[in-house]
Amino acid sequence: MRFIGSVIEKLQRHPKRIVFPEGTEPRVLQAARQFYALRLGVPILLGDRTRITEAADGLNISLEGIRIINPAESEELDNFTRRFKLLRHYQGMRGFEARDAVLQPNYFGAMMLAMHQADGFVAGARQVTASVLRPLFQTIRPAPHISTLCSCMVLEVEDSRFGEDGVLFLADCGVVEEPSVEQLADIAVATAQLARHLLGVRPRVALLSFSTKGSPLHPSVGKVQAATALAEQKALENQLDVEFDGELQADTALVPEIAARKLPGSKLGGHANVLIFPDLNSGNIASKLVRHLAHANAYGQILLGLDRPAADVSRGSNAHGILGVAAIVGVQSVDYHKLYPGAGEELPGEGSA
Repeated sequence: MRFIGSVIEKLQRHPKRIVFPEGTEPRVLQAARQFYALRLGVPILLGDRTRITEAADGLNISLEGIRIINPAESEELDNFTRRFKLLRHYQGMRGFEARDAVLQPNYFGAMMLAMHQADGFVAGARQVTASVLRPLFQTIRPAPHISTLCSCMVLEVEDSRFGEDGVLFLADCGVVEEPSVEQLADIAVATAQLARHLLGVRPRVALLSFSTKGSPLHPSVGKVQAATALAEQKALENQLDVEFDGELQADTALVPEIAARKLPGSKLGGHANVLIFPDLNSGNIASKLVRHLAHANAYGQILLGLDRPAADVSRGSNAHGILGVAAIVGVQSVDYHKLYPGAGEELPGEGSA
């Protein structure tokens, strides 16, 4: 709670509007109630008002301060349909097809985000990742100068010796299956930027492998080595104060005593607070193992590289985890231009009738 408590305090000073497309989901209702009660802003639930009210009543949850929007009854439906058709991906789409798409809560929520009617988007509590990412990626363009869209998981473990007082940023655990050298470097830089934004400290980034500094010869090792060098170059070009090292085994990245034995003089010295995995398999497996075996608080997946802040939570998330993700997304939106200069500019057709 140390980390997420500080995030909550930041958001209380700059409350935001977060849209939750899964309006009848019990964990989402609980998180939305807490979001409002903690004065973090306005939670927006999408769905049929009667069904949401019945679900809330069954859980004895007050809906005071929570905004409910039924896409089918929204006065913005026609406007969203028209703007949706203007998007590059959908030119030539028939009107009824666009309307059917926007009626879906995830698409409606993505359009709210795109049209600045919400400051952040959180979904995934009961949907597969593709059902959450597709509407976002088809509706929200990448931020300026971003070529890799990825995700990050934030874990807070009880043992404060790990990471940054127990906080670790893990990526990519949810989007890019087999990253290229370029993508792996982009993931490392983007995750480092988020860590700096949320923690206010210098990111110490370990690009992980089954090898430490070339102990075996394998193509995957070479990819991590090249990505480390490229990440350093990208950070230098963008004047980012980040320390990178790789390829490293996880224990070398996290345990000072082991780092001293395996890699004397290591840049990180076993004090990494950002862990970059070589592929989605390893990242996703590791994040779930740590979450359950170490009883860690898990917040993610936080999506990186989009023009607006959004997250795809795990179906295994609890209400606290969803609340934490919403708080992180809200804090991102406070200074999103610092993460992605030029982000949040108008969609095609915005500003015109």
